[in-house]
Amino acid sequence: MTKVLIVIGVLSVACALPAQTPTRATAKPAGLGKAEAASNEEVNIRAYIELLRTDVKKSKSQILGEVMQLDAGQATRFWPIYKDFETRYSALGDQVVALVRNYAEHYDDMTDAVADQLANQVLSIEQQRNVLKKEFYDRFKQGLGAITATRFLQVENQLERLMDLQIAAQLPTVGGR
Repeated sequence: MTKVLIVIGVLSVACALPAQTPTRATAKPAGLGKAEAASNEEVNIRAYIELLRTDVKKSKSQILGEVMQLDAGQATRFWPIYKDFETRYSALGDQVVALVRNYAEHYDDMTDAVADQLANQVLSIEQQRNVLKKEFYDRFKQGLGAITATRFLQVENQLERLMDLQIAAQLPTVGGR
């Protein structure tokens, strides 16, 4: 139950979920020794994640559209690059979701080895984010100039920090039962 609450709390980011008492699903054999597909709980979590991602992407695009202050010519160059950025950044979001699920899965029986693995995954994701942002900063700079590229980087960093803070605020600390 703790795992599900952690996952739902973290993945909901800033959205409030109705109070529910989730039940822990048990895998049932589904022939040839394979576990039954996903429990209703898992299906609901996946559906909620997809809905949340859609809302976050829409909100980010709206915020960027307002803050970037692009004229028509700049917008024509900016949005295709940004779409490519979001596609690649979304893959990192998949890694964050997997990391949170892994954390939730091991929260009640955390070991030094698992904690070390999780910490290294967090550091790896951060490094990948920075490499990606540097690559796209350079692309935006080449296509739109350094001021516009820096504005993109500022807004992206602010939004990223807000989302990270919202996730972190929902996660219990390791060993802090």
